[in-house]
Amino acid sequence: MQKEKKDIILNAVASTVKRLRGTKSQYLLGGEYDIPSSVLSELERGLKDPQLTTLFKLAGSFNMTISQFMAELEKDLPENFMIFDD
Repeated sequence: MQKEKKDIILNAVASTVKRLRGTKSQYLLGGEYDIPSSVLSELERGLKDPQLTTLFKLAGSFNMTISQFMAELEKDLPENFMIFDD
């Protein structure tokens, strides 16, 4: 995967998590759902590529299924974003 595309994805994850977290602190969210606040901080700064289990935990923390969470994530990606060009 091109670094540029990976950065786009990481920035979309960052935006989505920040938006969905709202005013709840990283510490509280992480404590309630077994996600270290350091991981949340790195995710929200676009520095960490989340593990699949972390994505499921995040989805659950926002009372969403993983597919609902991914739909929210897609809102923060450029229109028609694809990892690989045709």
